[in-house]
Amino acid sequence: MSPIERRALTDRSLDDVLTPSLRADIIALLDDVRQRGDAAVCEATLHFDGVSLRPDQLRVGADELMSAEVSKEVHTALVDAIDHVRRFNEAVRARMTDWSMEISPGTQVGEKITPITSVGLFVPGGKASYPSVAYQLGVPAIVAGVPRIAVMVPPLPDGAGRVDPAVLVVCRLLGITEVYRANGPAGLAALGFGTATINPVRKIVGPGSPAVTAAQVELQRHGVATMMVLGPTESMMVADESTDARRAALDLLIEAEHGEDSTVLLVATKRDVIDAIDRELDHLIAQLPTVRATAARAALGVNGGAVLTASLSEACDVVNAFAPEHLQLAIQRPRADDLVAQINNAGEILVGQDTPFSAANFVLGCPAALPTSGFAAVSSGITVAAFLKTTAIAAASNAALRRMSATITALADHEGFAAHGNALRQRFE
Repeated sequence: MSPIERRALTDRSLDDVLTPSLRADIIALLDDVRQRGDAAVCEATLHFDGVSLRPDQLRVGADELMSAEVSKEVHTALVDAIDHVRRFNEAVRARMTDWSMEISPGTQVGEKITPITSVGLFVPGGKASYPSVAYQLGVPAIVAGVPRIAVMVPPLPDGAGRVDPAVLVVCRLLGITEVYRANGPAGLAALGFGTATINPVRKIVGPGSPAVTAAQVELQRHGVATMMVLGPTESMMVADESTDARRAALDLLIEAEHGEDSTVLLVATKRDVIDAIDRELDHLIAQLPTVRATAARAALGVNGGAVLTASLSEACDVVNAFAPEHLQLAIQRPRADDLVAQINNAGEILVGQDTPFSAANFVLGCPAALPTSGFAAVSSGITVAAFLKTTAIAAASNAALRRMSATITALADHEGFAAHGNALRQRFE
């Protein structure tokens, strides 16, 4: 590939997803919610979701929350998945502790860790059921000790205003009682600005459609903290001569079936490996439901493809340049373990062909809400750390301050801050 082709492969701009017309529409919607509150939220939910709600129906009632049911099999799966995610995040939290040290004689510095006071969790809904998003976001917030957790879910498209019962079951299992139903972008605006019915939160997280992503981007302009970017999904697989072609093809389709805006890339060191996987994909895609097959062809073809490299080391260079949301090293261990040390830019690294993307999405316990569009090069997936903040703490003795005074006054004078220097000079006159 030429340098231009390589840049085209790795460059993903928000402008590709958030078109000028979409941004204009979302800005207008956010302004409407900011000015008219609940009325604007209800109108947007009717217009975009086909559900008519009164302001007093935006919040899911206790009866609806308690009566929500799923099959025994799904309930057991949710309990198992929540347990894994909780244990992972408890381990992360245990490694984040308050600390202090004597940085110089008489001067103590350190940090204390505290949770954010309130968060809004957006769980996509409407056309599909995503209880996994609810627990992947909710469990870390609970482990962090966030005092107030609000969940926003689009209503089901049957016009009745119901919320996905699987999401409600997750909320009940987690002890989350503040759940709202509303159009995605309008609901996020309500969480960001606050309305008569919905109190504002300090931070909003959660994946969603381009419209939801656009709303989160624009909310940042109003001072609302959000975590970006979580969509559209993307995955990458590294393969070599040890890769089983059929299992590789099965795993490539996991993220490929998400939607026609998904991106799936295979990076391999052998052309015959690529061809073998491609043949398997032909058969497997034909077995998928039409809507999933269409999405897979787009994700693997128009949006993705295969990259042939001269070595596994070069394959790691491609991974680091692309910074994928999901990465699977579909090669035998311990060679796969060696590659982990060479890869720095990936939302997650799944090692070996017994660690498919679906296992990580649902039950492994590691974060499944991950940065996309190359943001894995600079940010992380959503864990308990996303809901915690650090506060620096320092204390100096009189003797220590005297020792530092020359440094303080010299820098204060250089930067032209007279009061900074006077606080030391006049203190010790």
